[in-house]
Parts: sequence; structure tokens; C-alpha cells
Amino acid sequence: MILTLVETDPEGAAIEVSLEAVSFARDISAAGNGVPVDVVVFGDVSGDLRGELAAYGVRKVHRVTGDDVAAYSGAGWASSIQQVRDAAGSVVVMAAGTDRGNELMAHVAARSGASMAANVLSFSGIAPFVVTRQVVGGAAMEEMNLHQRPAVFTVAGHAVEAKPADVAGDAEVVDHAPSIAPEDLVARVVSIAEPASGDDESGALTSARVVVGAGRGVGGPDKFGDVLELTELLGGALGVSRVVTSAGWRPHHEQVGQTGSRISPDLYVPCGISGAIQHWAGCSSAKTILAINSDAEAPMVTRATYAVIGDLHEIVPAINEEIRRRGYAG
Repeated sequence: MILTLVETDPEGAAIEVSLEAVSFARDISAAGNGVPVDVVVFGDVSGDLRGELAAYGVRKVHRVTGDDVAAYSGAGWASSIQQVRDAAGSVVVMAAGTDRGNELMAHVAARSGASMAANVLSFSGIAPFVVTRQVVGGAAMEEMNLHQRPAVFTVAGHAVEAKPADVAGDAEVVDHAPSIAPEDLVARVVSIAEPASGDDESGALTSARVVVGAGRGVGGPDKFGDVLELTELLGGALGVSRVVTSAGWRPHHEQVGQTGSRISPDLYVPCGISGAIQHWAGCSSAKTILAINSDAEAPMVTRATYAVIGDLHEIVPAINEEIRRRGYAG
């Protein structure tokens, strides 16, 4: 059995990257002669969620509840996943490559005495299980052989498309109330605070299908007008480089990179961003990159799908005007 962690949003719906992970699990199942795909969910499983997971071919939904898991705890939740895995006998334990998914799978791998592969893009073998994953912030790919069982890994955002199965599953709900050791609950979430009024959340950036980036090349805190207009016209989110936030031009929650948010949009338009490895670590999962830069040799330009070389303050207004002329705004 393949066990996949499904994370949910505040409304109780599965987040998109978790559905991508379930789709990835189905691909493994198809290569492994139809090994069942189960999921583990913490908290309530609504009828809508169960129906959606059934549409994605899920056989069983392992619902984990109880006071000890009501609040997030990396060690406590990992212990729960391990107990579900032991009871169900899964040969693969996996999750989407979110912050939470990576943390939990690292715990599960350590408890299982197994290796863990993060940010997997594809697999090329079942026995042994061989995966290809992003390393060095996406600058290189590594082939990794997962000999141990269970095979533990996370799937890079948008490595596969989230799509329902050809044949729906039963999505039978199986309840679990695991026993958590006190030492596994030492570090846990004790409170959740809403962001201050008017502040954007980094979650909007990480989930955006279009991101417009801005770097040092913008030129100053008062020169973001054209870039912000392009962001609005494309219905996207603004992401900036570390240099921009360090200079105080834009708030930190807009930062993309190794010390900021990791994004996986359909389209990323970095404007005036050189593309240092720290920034590339946060944007390398973008499906298409259109770089706008005055330096034809900038790392972002050489890695981009497409590039426009020139002054962003001439190019971006021209793009905005053309979008408005064609009526594509929004």
C-alpha cells in the first residue's frame, strides 16, 4: 500500500499540492501492478473531501483524531503516521514537498531507519525504488536509490498535474486515535494568530499561479509601479529578491528564495533579478520563466524559458499596454 499525507486548508479542503502527491502515488501504483493508494488526514474529513479523494482513486482515508494531534506537532504527527503505516503495512510513505510535508517525512524516515528523498520530480524504478529529485536549490538533479522500506519521500510542487483517476476509489474512512509519547509533544503549536490588518500572507504567494518578481534592477522603493501594475493585470502575486527586502523596499513576506517562500507557479516573470542560487532555490519549480533583465548573461536569463533583454522600465510598461489593448487583464 502507498500512504500519502493529505494536508487541508482552513476550510477542510485538500490543498492542491497534496492532490498532486496523490496523483504521483497513482502513477507509482500503476507501475507496481495496482498497489492500493491510501491517504492519511489529520482532523475532520468532510463529505466533500471524501468525495474528492474518491475521485482521485483513493482506497482508504486514514483519519487521525484525538487531543494529542489536535494541534500540529512534528514529532507527534510523525508518530501518528508511523502507527498508521505499521497498521496498514505500506511500502511507500510520501507527502507533498511543503514545509510540513518535508518535516513530517524526515521524522518518519528517522523513525523507520530509512533514507528520505525531498523534492522528488519523477521515479524510474520500483524494485529498487529509484527517484530523481531537485538538489542545490534546483540547480542540479540527483538520482536516488531508496533501498529501505518504507520508501519515504516528498514530491516537488507541480512535478505532476493534479488530476482525478480514470476509476474512482471507495475512500473508505478508517479512524485512528494514536497513542503519542509525552516527549513527542514537547514542541507543538500552542496558538495561531491572524496577520495584522492590511498585511498580505505568504500563502497567497506560494499558491499563486502567476508570480511577478522584482529585484535590485527595479531601482528603488518608489519604482515598483509598473511591476505592481503587471502583477494586477496578470491576476498574480508579487515576489521579490532578498536584496529588495534587505533594503527595506518591500516586506519580507514577499521574498522568494532559500530564506523566503518557495513558489511553483505556472508562470514566473522575474524583473531585474540576477538569479543568485539562493533566489533560484525558491523559484526553480516554476513551469515557465520569462525573465526581463538588462544583463543577457545573468543566471536568471540563462536559466529562463524565455528572456527579454533591456530596461525593465521600458519593457514592463509596454507589456502592460499590450495586455490592456488585447483585453487580457485579470
